[in-house]
Amino acid sequence: MIRQVERAAAARGDALMIGHLLRTPLATASRQQIVFRDEFRYTYAGLRERIGRLASALQARGVTEGSTVAVLDWDSHRYLECYFAVPMMGAVLQTVNIRLSPEQVAYTLEHARAEVVLVHRDFAPLFESIRAGLPRVRVVVPIGAGTGEGCGYEAMLAAAAPEFPFVDFDENAVATTFYTTGTTGLPKAVSFTHRQIVIHTLAVLSALASAQVGQSLRHGDVYMPLTPMFHVHAWGVPYVATLLGLKQVYPGRYEPPMLLQLRAREGVTYSHCVPTILQMLLDAAAASGTDLAGWKINVGGSALNATLAKRAVARGIDVFAAYGMSETCPYLTATRITPEIHALGGDAEIEMRCRTGLPAPLVDLRIVDEAMNDVPHDGTAVGEIVARAPWLTLGYAGDPAASEQLWRGGWLHTGDIASQDADGFVQIRDRLKDVIKTGGEWISSLQLEDLIASQPGVAEVAVIGLPDERWGERPVALIVRRADAVGEALTAAQVREHLQPQVESGAIVRYAVPERIEFVAALARTSVGKIDKKTMRAERQ
Repeated sequence: MIRQVERAAAARGDALMIGHLLRTPLATASRQQIVFRDEFRYTYAGLRERIGRLASALQARGVTEGSTVAVLDWDSHRYLECYFAVPMMGAVLQTVNIRLSPEQVAYTLEHARAEVVLVHRDFAPLFESIRAGLPRVRVVVPIGAGTGEGCGYEAMLAAAAPEFPFVDFDENAVATTFYTTGTTGLPKAVSFTHRQIVIHTLAVLSALASAQVGQSLRHGDVYMPLTPMFHVHAWGVPYVATLLGLKQVYPGRYEPPMLLQLRAREGVTYSHCVPTILQMLLDAAAASGTDLAGWKINVGGSALNATLAKRAVARGIDVFAAYGMSETCPYLTATRITPEIHALGGDAEIEMRCRTGLPAPLVDLRIVDEAMNDVPHDGTAVGEIVARAPWLTLGYAGDPAASEQLWRGGWLHTGDIASQDADGFVQIRDRLKDVIKTGGEWISSLQLEDLIASQPGVAEVAVIGLPDERWGERPVALIVRRADAVGEALTAAQVREHLQPQVESGAIVRYAVPERIEFVAALARTSVGKIDKKTMRAERQ
């Protein structure tokens, strides 16, 4: 009986720890490369050594189980080392949003109780401006050239032992924390445990590796993230890429020439980004004549519109949409091209590429009305997306009221309005806070944006609702003209004329056509690159 119990315990295996994601690649891909710009290159074996050195160095500086270590850095191999070393030693990794205001950065560091902060030289002025208001911070480690001999990140690692006695502990211990933005009030703390991150990694791997036609991440790919590593673990994909033992390329600051150079030199085949970054890549490639064929790019953060998708496909990019949010770690869905749709090509394939997609494995996703009743899966009926999955955040640290609101009714509420068809494909129609109610009828801002974006001469567009005495709300279109447009500048009358056939076909109602159209130099964005409609509305009220 004792032996049977011992065998059962062994069969159950270890707790789900972030460090376990390193086991397979170290055994099967130890010589695979990790690259940082044109500055640094090493193997997975080297990664493991530096993880040990980092943990030893942090321990020597007083970091213990439960301590918070914060990072202000660009996307780098150093960040990847922190993704593992800090949680593996039982501490909590805070990925600091470097695009927040100094006051907000200070708030997040103090709220997270950060004790040690790793600061890239580019963010040293920001940090020094708030340092006096951070009494909990005991140690500051500078990153980058000019930090002084013996005091920087590299010197710290060089002086530390590569062996560190990593041990397993409670898989439900908090591993990472970061702060959401784009909502009212102060940023909210979102945390994830070792167990949640490991399960999320396996689910995303399962979803991305199982596609029949493209839209995949699998052995043989070369991975380069184009969403910040401070934001939801760069969508969790560095953990997936590491588990697979893929070659990884980290670009530092997003500079188009460097991104295209790295892509060509290192053979990058898989990236992920928000629509703004994709447009930046396409513009840079068009200007330089760079070939982008063979690049798989997963787009999220904001809706992927058909016009942008067509541009990407025309340049050989296997582009596809995915969906999630900070509170969901983040993957909930990703789209998938069926062989039948791929064979059709054309607009049918583009439409599929832009869909919000199918729920990832282990995601229980519903579309519900205000009474939490499921709406029909007919592709037309709309409701709010609510979800359950093993990796969703349990709430906002220190904010029980917001946590209760997030999880009301026992489901995580996304605030996104969507439909779902009989095959399970989800399509977001709008954000609950962005949908426009005019004359008692709902108008989808995303649908209007997609239609306006298809007009030649439009680079970007955002549609917002503003108060109207007669109609309650009216849509207002904010448009950035294309810099390379041929002929005279686009006019508001041309935009309305472009929408008229959509009215006549019944695709949109006549009162959805905006009377007010503004041409702007740029669209307001949040710190993670999403279109900031809240700011746009506030500036015009």
